[in-house]
Amino acid sequence: MECMYCKGKMKRGTAPFHIDRKGYHLVFDSVPAFVCEQCGEVYFDEPEVDSMQEAIRAVDAQAAKILVAA
Repeated sequence: MECMYCKGKMKRGTAPFHIDRKGYHLVFDSVPAFVCEQCGEVYFDEPEVDSMQEAIRAVDAQAAKILVAA
């Protein structure tokens, strides 16, 4: 696989993912991904993206309850 930014070689590994959203900060320390050996660009596969999106939706729902109660 080739990096779309620098054309470097992508290697299977892990990468962190974090998001600041609606009053919270969510961090996944080590998500399976392809990482460019040259520039460090990260590509997550669809199953990992789907799982992260599902987690974000769940946290959004719970955060909404907490923020409304506050």
